[in-house]
Amino acid sequence: METLRVSGTSRPNAIAGAIAALLRSQGQVEMQAIGPAAVNQAVKALAIARGYLTGDLLDLVAQPEFVKLETPQEERTAVKFSVRAIPAAPA
Repeated sequence: METLRVSGTSRPNAIAGAIAALLRSQGQVEMQAIGPAAVNQAVKALAIARGYLTGDLLDLVAQPEFVKLETPQEERTAVKFSVRAIPAAPA
């Protein structure tokens, strides 16, 4: 599964495009965000990606969870979003 890393300076529209493309091709994607600004950008991207998927009759489901990321210097807590495509509900 592909993992997208989101920062506080990431552009939500660009992330949303990547999410939509990966959901169309692979059906699932994972995002990781560290810090409140990054989580904010990730959530915005999920909302935008839903709009990108409507033409394909797809919607998405995201499950957030906390994960520990270990770097040589320190241990950080990230929010991981496991995202998968589902058929869109009839309008």
